[in-house]
Amino acid sequence: MAALPTLSTDRLSLRPFRMSDAPDVQRLAGDYDVAKGTLVIPHPYPDGEAERWIASLQRDEEAGTLVTFAIVLREEGRVIGFIGLDIAAAHQQARMSYWLGQPYWNHGYCTEAVRAVLVHGFQQLQLHRIYAPHFLNNPASGQVLKKVGMVYEGRLREHYLRFGRYVDVELYGLLEQEFDRR
Repeated sequence: MAALPTLSTDRLSLRPFRMSDAPDVQRLAGDYDVAKGTLVIPHPYPDGEAERWIASLQRDEEAGTLVTFAIVLREEGRVIGFIGLDIAAAHQQARMSYWLGQPYWNHGYCTEAVRAVLVHGFQQLQLHRIYAPHFLNNPASGQVLKKVGMVYEGRLREHYLRFGRYVDVELYGLLEQEFDRR
């Protein structure tokens, strides 16, 4: 697979993760409120986990099954989160996931990053469908998906077990032809 590009928006750079990002990842993802909004971030966040996670991203990217970006504030060069596409090439679709560090919530950064990754997914990766689940108890994530034009597809009741509780998942999706019409 070719090297990942850097995507640019008005305020952000979306670039491949580097091992030097590990301290920022551990600090931001180690926040309980960030972890509880995701399926995979452990809490407490163990030492060395960020390095293991970044190395795993690089392996999956090389295999062509994943495209991930560090969300970086352009002016400061500071990592503030993650966004990625888990690609099912046989079906020309991808599952989008993302998280932002809590200090960066409610500033429109996530919406900006999601828009850029949708453009990349449909125009460069030639995907047919991109979908994104979010936990029902995280309505802000649903608002992001609505803002970018994704279509509500339904609720998966008690779909995941997270921190000892079953959580409902809301599902949004966008087809290539819907993206093209926007």
